[in-house]
Amino acid sequence: MEIRAVLEYNQDGSLLWAENVPGACSRGATPEEAEGKLPAEVRRFLRWRDGSAPEQDFSVRVARKRESSLDIRDADSDLLLDSEQNPMTWEEYAGLKALVLRSAGDFQRLYDAVPDKHRTGLPERKTFYGEIPRTAEEMYRHTNGVSNYYIGELGAAFENLPDILENRALALQMAESLPDFLQNRVTAGSFGELWSLKKALRRFLWHDRIHAKALWRMAGRIWPDIPDPFCFGGTD
Repeated sequence: MEIRAVLEYNQDGSLLWAENVPGACSRGATPEEAEGKLPAEVRRFLRWRDGSAPEQDFSVRVARKRESSLDIRDADSDLLLDSEQNPMTWEEYAGLKALVLRSAGDFQRLYDAVPDKHRTGLPERKTFYGEIPRTAEEMYRHTNGVSNYYIGELGAAFENLPDILENRALALQMAESLPDFLQNRVTAGSFGELWSLKKALRRFLWHDRIHAKALWRMAGRIWPDIPDPFCFGGTD
């Protein structure tokens, strides 16, 4: 299987997006490191998405490169993929919507399995958005907290709900209330960043995964029987 990838990079780090597997992404200190990680990340993502991953090997073709001024090493991104600028069919949207809702539900499942929501083994560290979330409670609130930001960038304002799955459903309801939402129009949001509904759906999947992985790893060091709903364990 060929992974069509788009690279966001600067001197401090690289993000490599699998354009034909929306939501799958790898990070590295260099483009080469990110490219080396992407096949395993795609395989994990497909195992989560489909229940199994293709048996054949993966190859990576970097179709586009874009230098960024953002803090790439901490996963700050403003990329709009070429494939995120075209109208969607109802079937395409419904498929992505189902995944975005399932991702929120799996995050809830992982969070619920953590015995102590306020315990952590992670050190303090600052990122472009402030202190990193270190406990299960902080990771949950942070992951849920982007919902009204992503959809607000499309022009639909709402207040976040505390439950991640209920909030995700509300976010998608608000997106669907936009005029001709399947036209997937590109809009200029905060700081001139370009957004579309399809980009927001990819960002939900990706943002859930990067913080779910941090939560799964942190909790697993303390409680080894933590479930793995996102299929982070293993690469085959």
